Amino acid sequence: MVNAPPDAVDLVPELDVSDLTRSLDFYVRVIGFAVLYERPEEEFSYLGLGMAQIMLHPRSRWQTGALERPFGRGINLQVNIPDADALLARLEAAGWPLFHAPEERWYRRGTAYVGVRQFLVQDPDGYLLRFSQRLGFRPQPPTGR
Repeated sequence: MVNAPPDAVDLVPELDVSDLTRSLDFYVRVIGFAVLYERPEEEFSYLGLGMAQIMLHPRSRWQTGALERPFGRGINLQVNIPDADALLARLEAAGWPLFHAPEERWYRRGTAYVGVRQFLVQDPDGYLLRFSQRLGFRPQPPTGR
């Protein structure tokens, strides 16, 4: 999977993290993100996985209040991936627990349905990540949902 160059996407979340080293281990070693660039003097890393990009920073200037675990309550970050089984195997090898088991879902989009195989994990600070492998489109879901 080729990583999009920085500035190639229009929305890039910056996650406040409690331990940059631990977060980088999770995102890079376990999940498979690449470090696109860093500013070590600021403890800042910019990561990419295909067209998905995130920024990690333990001392963001933009905090709106005290951080309490799990961070990012009320949001999940969907990351489209080409191979759910490969990522599930890496998570299992790392002993990383799933927040929600893999499932196949068909979501209505207009008059058609888009299928995904998805599962959720929490990063070291509790941010909820929903990994989604696209299955294609159908005029109606196979289960009638």
